[in-house]
Amino acid sequence: MRRPNILLTGTPGVGKTTLGKELAERTGLEYVNVGELAKSGNLYEGFDEEYDCPVLDEDRVIDELEDRMSDGGVIVDYHGCDFFPERWFHIVFVLRTDNSLLYERLESRGYKAKKLQDNIQCEIFQTIYEEAVESYRQEIVHQLPSNKPEDLEQNLEQISQWIQQWIKDNN
Repeated sequence: MRRPNILLTGTPGVGKTTLGKELAERTGLEYVNVGELAKSGNLYEGFDEEYDCPVLDEDRVIDELEDRMSDGGVIVDYHGCDFFPERWFHIVFVLRTDNSLLYERLESRGYKAKKLQDNIQCEIFQTIYEEAVESYRQEIVHQLPSNKPEDLEQNLEQISQWIQQWIKDNN
């Protein structure tokens, strides 16, 4: 494996997709948005009426990604992280956003009241961060602020430098 695999995770609306796409463009790594992958491959096992969204078939997603992940050089973007094999990732970044900003972002996406409230609570209680720390070695899990354009630029720079160092150290 000549290039690292990276997981970008966090509550919906924190900026994973924006960061992931730009990072892939700057570094030449492959970007995979699990939500888009699931949609294009119909990797669902049902529909959640309460949240008005499809339910991901996690096993099929893993099967779909296995070969790519073993080759390395993949940035995976998803709001959950506990079902991916630990061996897949060299580093995990959990994006965090202030609740008032997150509320505005999710509201502008048309999230209904319960889904909006549950996602804000998820951010308040650091649910995704705790999930990441429980699922991966603590030393590879890092939180990054994602509130303003300056944060995006700083995160891009920091992760790009990490990638360059990883490649130097592992090739």
